[in-house]
Amino acid sequence: MIAQPKLTVVGAGPGDPDLITLKAINVLKEADVVMYDALVNSELLRYVNPSAEQIFVGKRRGCYRYQQEQINELIVERGYSHGHVVRLKGGDPFTFGRGAEEMEYAAENGMNVAVVPGISSSLAVPAYQNIPLTKRGSSESFWVITGTTKFHKLSSDVALAAKSNATVVILMGMGKLSQIVELFQKEGKNELPVAIIQNGTTIREKVGIGTVGTIENVVTEQQLSNPAIIILGEVVNHRHELVRIQNSIKSEFTKSA
Repeated sequence: MIAQPKLTVVGAGPGDPDLITLKAINVLKEADVVMYDALVNSELLRYVNPSAEQIFVGKRRGCYRYQQEQINELIVERGYSHGHVVRLKGGDPFTFGRGAEEMEYAAENGMNVAVVPGISSSLAVPAYQNIPLTKRGSSESFWVITGTTKFHKLSSDVALAAKSNATVVILMGMGKLSQIVELFQKEGKNELPVAIIQNGTTIREKVGIGTVGTIENVVTEQQLSNPAIIILGEVVNHRHELVRIQNSIKSEFTKSA
């Protein structure tokens, strides 16, 4: 007899398999079914209960093995046929991950639901490149914005963020980069530092650094593409400042030796 069907939505972290949480690993070990996305590092599947069914459900731009409605239905179907369904999602499932929608659908169909937060790429990817989202004297706050809404338009929040002094992190925005640049240029921020990080925290990571005025050329030269995040703000300069300090210290040690 199948126990009460349950859905646990689990954040897999930004890509580095070491950034998944212990709680997430424990849930994977208990799962009867694991449905995972394209952005989930395949190394994490080694933690899955050996007897569990594993289902790849795509969910990346240009890679939609299942549509969202089909995923919702599959969660419920497997919940009632198998028991505990784990929905493994890249990053944090409540940060543009649609985890809340899946939980609502499951709950409406009589399933118990739970969530295990994950480390969001909006925080971890800049950190891996020594870019803090806040820094005293540079940024007192930050925006995290989806570059593309469900209507495939640039989020109107980008225009609001461009008017602020906050760090701006844009996910899923590479296809709208020209529009983003234009909004910041209208605010007189052509020299604002910009970083674009592709496949952040993984061995395939690529980084492009420039300004609002130069970043499109950087993207072309370095052939940057999705999956990537865009960071705009003075905090991007911290990366270079840290290198300068480290090189200065090394130089002093060399002289003293």
